[in-house]
Amino acid sequence: MTTDVTIIGAGLGGLTLARVLHVHGIPATVYEAESGPAARTQGGMLDIHDYNGQLAVEAAGLTDEFHAIVLEGRQAMRILDRDGTVLLDKADDGTGGRPEVQRGELRQILLDSLPAGTVRWGHKVSGARALGDGRHEVTFADGGTVVTGLLVGADGAWSRVRPLLSTAVPEYVGTSFIETYLFDADTRHPAAAKAVGGGMLMAPAPGREIYAHRESGDTLHTYVALSRSQDWFAAIDFTDAAAATARIAEEFDGWAPELTALITDSDTAPVLRPHYALPIGDQWDRVPGVTLLGDAAHLTAPNGEGANLAMLDGAELGNALAAHPDDVEAALTEYERVMFLRSAEAATFEGAAMYGIDSEENTAQNLIAAFTRHEEAQ
Repeated sequence: MTTDVTIIGAGLGGLTLARVLHVHGIPATVYEAESGPAARTQGGMLDIHDYNGQLAVEAAGLTDEFHAIVLEGRQAMRILDRDGTVLLDKADDGTGGRPEVQRGELRQILLDSLPAGTVRWGHKVSGARALGDGRHEVTFADGGTVVTGLLVGADGAWSRVRPLLSTAVPEYVGTSFIETYLFDADTRHPAAAKAVGGGMLMAPAPGREIYAHRESGDTLHTYVALSRSQDWFAAIDFTDAAAATARIAEEFDGWAPELTALITDSDTAPVLRPHYALPIGDQWDRVPGVTLLGDAAHLTAPNGEGANLAMLDGAELGNALAAHPDDVEAALTEYERVMFLRSAEAATFEGAAMYGIDSEENTAQNLIAAFTRHEEAQ
């Protein structure tokens, strides 16, 4: 393949693409806005599914490295009612098909698998434009530019590459997460630690929900979900950690103390994570020399599939380019056709509704029923 490949964004999708291309002997350059791999924390736990994310890991030739970072026992799941009653306590028997890893560790094995210099850190993209004949120029915030024969936007929700293909922009979906952490939980927060158990806790109710994961190092990472407007959240001063924590906790008044402790006892300031999405099923006409993957292509509210889809996008795009070394457009056409279908299905399948907390049907009992139907269908 003689076309140079430029990837914007060193997230899981962009790095998977770079790795799969490397496996096939195709060089690529990844430009990343962050100053380095440790510029910020990389988020929490990811369950990597056997039907998408693990296929990407295999295509990248990193199966052994992946298994080495799996946190055993974290596929365990508990569903609690708001009064603390345990309605479902599912142990991790190793057959769930969704082993849990830390996002940062997964990203690191991808970084370690690439030739030195593949990722160019500190390159924040300010825009991109078509030059004709499938070539594009990318402009960086420092005024620098790069011209490429194949441009891949793996740069997330607010992609600077997307406008070359689509006029779609992310819109707020009406829900947000507030993130908290409890450290040394078994010792310092035993009631909350017992409630979470060895893996994941889910405590749903109409308009609100508490998710928590037991991460490595005896850490509980909690996502408090609320169905509220942006104006509602804007009225909360998140620079005042105590006041913000108290305001969020008010929304769970009357809930069991072992659950509300995941909010009120946080060892970190609460962090607001609003949810945005692109229109489901959004597609674009084929534009020579450019494509998108992951959230840049099909951003949705959290539904358990985002990171897995981004990695599979990267793997399948890499394989398509390797299969059509002399016809980039054939490769992009093949990749986009499958990617459009897959991302739309992931956004609309029944399980995705389990993450729609604004319904009166969002109860622990209905969540258990949905899981039961899903398992019976397998």
